[in-house]
Amino acid sequence: MKETRLRIRFFGDPALRSKSIPVKHITEEHRQVLSQMAQLMYDGGGIGLAAAQVGINEDMIVVDIGSGLYKLINPKVTDKSGTQVLEEGCLSIPGICIKVKRADKVLVKAQDEYGKEFEIASDGLLACVLQHEIDHLKGKLVIDYASFWEKIKIKKKLEELKQRIEDEKLPESERKSCQLQL
Repeated sequence: MKETRLRIRFFGDPALRSKSIPVKHITEEHRQVLSQMAQLMYDGGGIGLAAAQVGINEDMIVVDIGSGLYKLINPKVTDKSGTQVLEEGCLSIPGICIKVKRADKVLVKAQDEYGKEFEIASDGLLACVLQHEIDHLKGKLVIDYASFWEKIKIKKKLEELKQRIEDEKLPESERKSCQLQL
């Protein structure tokens, strides 16, 4: 990893479609990146952020649904059950919300920022956010869950968003336009 000021990457950035690699040796730099990611997530009004969303190709996510911050390295879903459908937004695709069917309960195994292994048994919103952020590590975006008709409806919005981002004309107020930003 290079030391640089982190910024959220937006739709169209190839970093969002890259598959992340596991962290083999956790360093102070990883801890700093996780802290910066958490700050970006809070500043953006989000409840989750993956390293891919800041252009880092390593398996790291941060999550806080209001009950405390989780910093996860090498997270993996090891068990899941049930189903739920929630409308999800994404800090990397502002203004687009998609109803996504996911497991209602998940068990996630990960390492903390010091390398200690732990598990999170979650349901509801936390389970949704964990799955959403782990998807980012695989290069998968919330729009990949859109139905054929939803894709038709959002196609123009995505093209406009991509163009405005390329032109650097996306106002900060529009970057926070979905209720559930993951």
